[in-house]
Amino acid sequence: MHIILETPRLTLRQFTEDDVDNLTDLDSDPEVMRYLTGGRPIPRAEIQDLAIPSIVGAYERLDRLGTWAADSSATGEFLGWFHFRPDFGSTDLTNIELGYRLHRSTWNQGLATEGSRALISLGFTDLGVERVFALTMAVNSASRRVMEKCGLTLVRTTPYKGGDPIEGAEHGEVEYALTKPEWEARMARDAGD
Repeated sequence: MHIILETPRLTLRQFTEDDVDNLTDLDSDPEVMRYLTGGRPIPRAEIQDLAIPSIVGAYERLDRLGTWAADSSATGEFLGWFHFRPDFGSTDLTNIELGYRLHRSTWNQGLATEGSRALISLGFTDLGVERVFALTMAVNSASRRVMEKCGLTLVRTTPYKGGDPIEGAEHGEVEYALTKPEWEARMARDAGD
């Protein structure tokens, strides 16, 4: 098992082909998928044949960037995932997208914030990242709160582009972002408190 990062409660590691059932279970929860597919589950075959090979293949091309399985540090239980990667099709390794998807049983425990902050710190201190951005639907207030707790601020709202009809799509999608100088200023402020 190749571990990329550890936090007090999370172990972020590379996905393997053995994670098909973990990811299928996660992506079968209608509430987890609410703002992604309108609650429709992602079929196991799609996860096995497309998602896992794509995730695993990225590890060879990207230094500590990609999509990481998130396990409980205490129990080893699969909790979900975080991604910290270039935008789709981009080769710009200085502008990195942050994302997360966690089991509903872990919600409201600060785990999304904990994992996201650790990845942001890794990106700005070790990986040459200059800007981190995150996207969600405007109505996804829980995800927006995580972004704000991590220091990202609202950059823009754009029309919803997804193909699935999702409740709240008429309000559009939002992009949040944080630059390295903004993060450094925040860290200096927090250290002075």
